[in-house]
Amino acid sequence: MTPQTHALELTPEEREAGLDAEQLRRLVGLVEHDPATDPFPVIAQDAVIFVVGNATQTAQFYQVVFGMELVAYSGPETGRRDRKAYVLRSGSCRFVVKGGVSPDSPLLDHHRRHGDGVVDLALEVPDVDKCIAHARAQGAVVLEEPNDVSDEHGTVRRAAIATYGETRHTLIDRSRYHGPYLPGFVAAETRVTRPAGHPKRLFQALDHAVGNVELGKMDEWVGFYNRVMGFVNMAEFVGDDIATEYSALMSKVVASGNHRVKFPLNEPAIAKKKSQIDEYLEFYGGPGCQHLALATNDILSTVDVLRANGVEFLSTPDSYYDDPELRARIGKVRVEVEELKKRGILVDRDEDGYLLQIFTKPQGDRPTVFFEFIERHGSLGFGKGNFKALFESLEREQDRRGNL
Repeated sequence: MTPQTHALELTPEEREAGLDAEQLRRLVGLVEHDPATDPFPVIAQDAVIFVVGNATQTAQFYQVVFGMELVAYSGPETGRRDRKAYVLRSGSCRFVVKGGVSPDSPLLDHHRRHGDGVVDLALEVPDVDKCIAHARAQGAVVLEEPNDVSDEHGTVRRAAIATYGETRHTLIDRSRYHGPYLPGFVAAETRVTRPAGHPKRLFQALDHAVGNVELGKMDEWVGFYNRVMGFVNMAEFVGDDIATEYSALMSKVVASGNHRVKFPLNEPAIAKKKSQIDEYLEFYGGPGCQHLALATNDILSTVDVLRANGVEFLSTPDSYYDDPELRARIGKVRVEVEELKKRGILVDRDEDGYLLQIFTKPQGDRPTVFFEFIERHGSLGFGKGNFKALFESLEREQDRRGNL
């Protein structure tokens, strides 16, 4: 019997962004999936929610530098006295940046412990109660029981469970809601004037979100996502896969059934010196989300604009591009290797295709959260062939900070 296939259904955000199923397959490696067989069906990443020291300025940064659009706001002017929150969009990707206003705001306590960082990887689900019932039965910590929040735009059903560190997954069913974000938020718009020739957007979707956990905890959290959320294992990198002369780490990747949501999980490995994971855990004050990979369909243009806007990227030595083994392994890609070399963009190929990727330096005062920009051409991987070059580059930056 031929297995039944299930057409990819677009989320409202994807439709609004003008994306289609084929683009999403290429952008983020989306696959067909039958949610009826899933004990914890996930539609998509609803939002990445940050706690930051200054939400007003951070929201400006993402608009001016990352080309995102402001779509909603909550704060003292809307009746929320203790905090400000700005909602930003680029394609189907949604960021929410929150900061404390009143001196006793718990957001300020969180920021003192961790600095700028991701507090919530919110997920859109079709049935909040079903997901919470399954999660509870599998031993998850329920932080927020299922509840309804409403305003003139409709009703949102929501709940939350705990994951590594102080990170949470808020579960959102917005099928009965038509407002700009959530009840308590009002519509807002960007007033930034883009220069002539600026792309409509610099990235179209969130490809994956990477979590760093303590030594010995990676398999525990992989098991959590398998058991509690029904995620499948996509990839595993251990031993020499992610090791240099000085440092090492281990990584496994879990994904929702449709692969819209992908969570690589890293832990440090024993080595001569501190790994990037050790440095993150020290400066973030525990486990947390290390970096966000943003999917673009034109990484060259994106990097050119970001660099012109002041974003600093990790450097790649010329020897990486001049290596004949690299050129033999990657074959023909859509741009000349010399163009990648000029920009420091890495390239990798696997059995499904190839990808182009580049990593920013940490975007805050602490050497914690950074971004990856990725352009996929069939590849479902994470740039395994680039790990050595990438981690040597990270080590050079660690050494400059005195943290290697």
